[in-house]
Amino acid sequence: MPGADIGPENPLPQLDAARDLHAIAELPGIPDEMRQNIGYGHLPGVLPYTLQDAYTRQRRLRAFKAIVLENQTLRATFLPELGGRLWSLFHKPAARELMSVNPVFQPANLALRNAWFSGGVEWNIGTIGHTPSTCSPLFAARVNGPDGAPVLRMYEYERMRQVTFQIDAWLPDSSHMLHVHVRIVNPHDEDVPMYWWSNMAVPEAEGTRVIVPAESAYRFGYTGKLDIVPVPGFDGVDRSYTTLSKRAIDYFFHIDVDAGRRPWITALDASGAGLVQTSTQRLKGRKLFLWGAGSGGQRWQEFLSEPGKPYLEIQAGLARTQLEHVRMPSRSAWSWLENYGLMQTDRAQVHGADWAAAQQAVESQLEALSPRANQDAEHARALEWIDRAPDELLHSGSGWGALERLRRRSASEAPFSGPGQPYGAATLGEQQLIWLQLLQKGTFPSPDPVSPPLGFMVQPEWCALLERAVADVESENWFAWLHIGAMRFYRSNHDGARIAWERSHALVPNAWALRNLAALAATAGDPTAAATHYAAAHALLPTLRPLSIEACRALLSAGRPAECLRMIDDLAHADQAHGRIRLIEGMAALASGNLERVKRVLDSNFVVDDLREGDTPLSELWFGYHELRLSRAEGTPVDEALQARVQRDHPLPRNYDFRMTDT
Repeated sequence: MPGADIGPENPLPQLDAARDLHAIAELPGIPDEMRQNIGYGHLPGVLPYTLQDAYTRQRRLRAFKAIVLENQTLRATFLPELGGRLWSLFHKPAARELMSVNPVFQPANLALRNAWFSGGVEWNIGTIGHTPSTCSPLFAARVNGPDGAPVLRMYEYERMRQVTFQIDAWLPDSSHMLHVHVRIVNPHDEDVPMYWWSNMAVPEAEGTRVIVPAESAYRFGYTGKLDIVPVPGFDGVDRSYTTLSKRAIDYFFHIDVDAGRRPWITALDASGAGLVQTSTQRLKGRKLFLWGAGSGGQRWQEFLSEPGKPYLEIQAGLARTQLEHVRMPSRSAWSWLENYGLMQTDRAQVHGADWAAAQQAVESQLEALSPRANQDAEHARALEWIDRAPDELLHSGSGWGALERLRRRSASEAPFSGPGQPYGAATLGEQQLIWLQLLQKGTFPSPDPVSPPLGFMVQPEWCALLERAVADVESENWFAWLHIGAMRFYRSNHDGARIAWERSHALVPNAWALRNLAALAATAGDPTAAATHYAAAHALLPTLRPLSIEACRALLSAGRPAECLRMIDDLAHADQAHGRIRLIEGMAALASGNLERVKRVLDSNFVVDDLREGDTPLSELWFGYHELRLSRAEGTPVDEALQARVQRDHPLPRNYDFRMTDT
């Protein structure tokens, strides 16, 4: 299918705390347990992962590896190169696709590591947000089940929490439902904050109704407030009909699973048919996300796909909301079974005014499709083969699991996985080999400082190994000190990070340490020092686009827009034309009062390939330009009256409108 290239990973470790779109300031009436979970388990960033932000919007016809499970009723297609995404679930007798299948692969900036794409079912683990593996490969293997039926096993070692997860999917011959069994293993001697959500993209059209066994929901509208609303409707609007909402919003439904209520969710079209998902009791959360009917939501959907492919997401998770982590006990394993299939109901019942009758219509049909007792039995049966060694490896994931297996063996620690999840030495790659050298020889490489840094580590055991290595030899290794600085920064030891990076640069002048010192200064609230360090780093590596972007942004933040514009003017033409740099150019020109240059930028209809979900710099630039232009022309201040007039008389062009809220 047509697809953009992900491109190389960003070699600059993420040191600035990205704005949390899901930050909560108000929690009226929220239960104490949920409040505790919302404040628990947050991480300082995405390290040890690096960002995936080098993609563009230039698509070419690409081949993607697909793994298919099929029986007489369903055909399920998975993409192991892209986080194991369940890309398609096709119901053959009905000749109906149950998922929203994106006709293109187009990343955008919605995930923890930036790159994310819409469509299918995404498996999210680790921490709040779209998972680090969403645009990365998983291991995939064929396992023979007890009755000889093929089981697709996908698995990986998750580096933020240092846990393993495993997804076993199968389609019994007589089944009308796809079975997906998930297991997470915490191998540590301490509790781990855990997060899991299965996110299902389904088509949205007039008359689409989301039905769930709940009478209330926690509403989050991306404005910092979480409140409780009745289901299905309030303020005179039945919110279960998704096209009636104007803006992006989350509804986290309160299903009383503790009282034995079965958790499920379905999105039904005007005829009363659509995808249904259910699970065993551990996966108690259910959510509806919709972009809304406003221009910003529609623009986002087109940005992620193509015009005419509206979708919504129904989701299932470990907690009530996606704003929480739950405490996973030490040396424990959690598992559950999910089922996916076609829900076909009586249209009059599911689209009637009686919410309880609509729920009961789905519940009755669900029991016929997937009896609850059978689901529990199938979950128990899956445990029989959960550690069975694969019969055939179909696709390889990362080498980090193999490296951790070797580290644990060297430290005489218990294995973190059994034979069901082989992490072979053949998967070790360039990023892991520098750490393997440290593990086996106690030394660290010292590459050319122009070469980008390789894989980062923040795991305490690796931190101790590297600190010990430099202490033993009084290291003059600039590269070791560069990595030690990142480790210390992650643990909030900012003074120690500064010392390490200063030593790295003193040993061998390098842009990487200077850039990190710049980011550290920005974190400390010193934009002047940050801009100075960034300028020095950029002088050493003027062709590294991510560094140019950060350096230009730092000059602008330091109140030096003229210097920012001069830096942009000195960049290569391809960098000048990059959408992110065009945006910074427009903002710097506006701050300098150069309205002619701002107009040139806006008139170019530039595109920011990795515009962040929830960010509004495009609308700020547009309205800021017109406010300053009118203020100068009329000799009036930029006050609320002028701002309101600009909003009315100069509406934001659709190609720049990514607003997720009303204002």
